[in-house]
Amino acid sequence: MGITLQELADRVGARLVGDPKKLLSGVGTLTHATTTQITFLSNPRYRKHLEGTGAGAVILTESDLSYCPVDALVSSDPYLTYARVAAFFVPDTRDNDGIHSSAVIGAGANVDPTATVGPHAVIGANVTVGAGAIIGPGCVVQRDVVIGAQTRLVANVMVYYGCRIGCRVLIHAGAVIGSDGFGFANDKGIWIKIAQLGRVIIGDDVEIGANTTIDRGAVEDTVIEDGVILDNLIQVAHNVRIGAHTAMAGCVGVAGSAVIGKHCAIGGGAGILGHLEIADGVTVTAMSLVTKSIRERGVYSSGTPLQPSDSWHKSAVRFKQLDEMARRLKQIEKELADLKKKG
Repeated sequence: MGITLQELADRVGARLVGDPKKLLSGVGTLTHATTTQITFLSNPRYRKHLEGTGAGAVILTESDLSYCPVDALVSSDPYLTYARVAAFFVPDTRDNDGIHSSAVIGAGANVDPTATVGPHAVIGANVTVGAGAIIGPGCVVQRDVVIGAQTRLVANVMVYYGCRIGCRVLIHAGAVIGSDGFGFANDKGIWIKIAQLGRVIIGDDVEIGANTTIDRGAVEDTVIEDGVILDNLIQVAHNVRIGAHTAMAGCVGVAGSAVIGKHCAIGGGAGILGHLEIADGVTVTAMSLVTKSIRERGVYSSGTPLQPSDSWHKSAVRFKQLDEMARRLKQIEKELADLKKKG
């Protein structure tokens, strides 16, 4: 299976320089690609590898074209063009078409004839599975769930009752959608569970990473808007709302009822406390802790960068002395001001 360089150029809107009939069967790195693979150059630091590349073709900018010894696709954004090109080489990993004989389909479920339900998957009562959707092996979809067209649950995905998943959503293995939020009331030292009666609503074109958990709302819904991308091992608590086209890297934790705007980028390991609001277009760098609402777009960071252990211990001692130092500094400033008044 392969695709010609001309077909790729036409599909991604790039300018072809070279043999339009060259057949390509995959992608590779600039240093290790073979003559049947296509690669890309987007960072000038790697231009030194271009001259010796063994690739069949390279995606690059006009300014790098003169350095390229092989066929090329010229693009103003090679990385974006590569992302679109790579999609043509994704293998079809469906185990079967249609409903596998070992799958369980509940009463009143409506599975589109063009959908796939894999081995040992369970589809609950009154579930709707849209056209071209793929429910992978071992997935469990509880009652009254709606899954949109062309959505794929890779394997062992759990979707709790009543949740809504849009079209063209990709949910990776082990993800849990609609588990109970962490809601408890304390009765004289004994925890009383609060029923979690909302749902999870996921928009179109969302990607959710492996082993990520999105809790259902306590009363109102947890909402993931269109185009959101969530990495692996993310925790999204009850009643959170994540705005369209926001991206979160691995191990982010978002506490209950936080509202995150559109087109935000949340770095790996960041924590966002509950009941906060984050404006559109905010970037939170890795391992930062957001403790108050962010009202304006921009880049925000917290935490102490890595340093040699001896330096860290000295800094830690200084941290404990900051209050005393601040009081002493304030006193010195007052004394200086008094001296100036006395002339």
